[in-house]
Amino acid sequence: MATYIGLLRAINLGSHNKVSMSDLKALLADLGMKNPQSVLQSGNLVFESTPRGTAPLEKLLETGAAKTLGLTTDWFVRTGAEWQQAIADNPFPKEAKLDPGHTVLMCLKEAPTAAAVKALQDAIKGREVVNAKGRHAYFLYPDGIGNSKLTMKVIERHLGTTGSARNWNTVLKLGALTEQ
Repeated sequence: MATYIGLLRAINLGSHNKVSMSDLKALLADLGMKNPQSVLQSGNLVFESTPRGTAPLEKLLETGAAKTLGLTTDWFVRTGAEWQQAIADNPFPKEAKLDPGHTVLMCLKEAPTAAAVKALQDAIKGREVVNAKGRHAYFLYPDGIGNSKLTMKVIERHLGTTGSARNWNTVLKLGALTEQ
């Protein structure tokens, strides 16, 4: 069995895409995943499955959630090893340690081009900073996320792909569950 992390995009935000973590864990179990665990109430799941690619797992989970829970949203799946590598690849380790709530990892469906990342960097109006490696983008929001002009809409438009973001505190909590 391999350990995976599954992130759901945009659930439990106000009345949008309401779903309980117990329902999500039951869905995973029904789909054959073992030892499903949730972290917080924002769609962070850790589970075990027979080794397979992350894209087929994303499709399986998206289809299962729509059919069983009536939940239509993107899933972003990473292996435990990919998650540990994403932690190691953080280009902002000092900032993540000092201000983990304003350091963000975004899992992306597809790796953006260097030109797309540059276009996003050029579009930033505030003090935010972005860096990307593979299917992960890293952000610093030194003045906070809530009032930033660097929104998901802006990010996805420039990168040309969808994503789901977690602050560094959550990234590390999920990472602790994938350490072997």
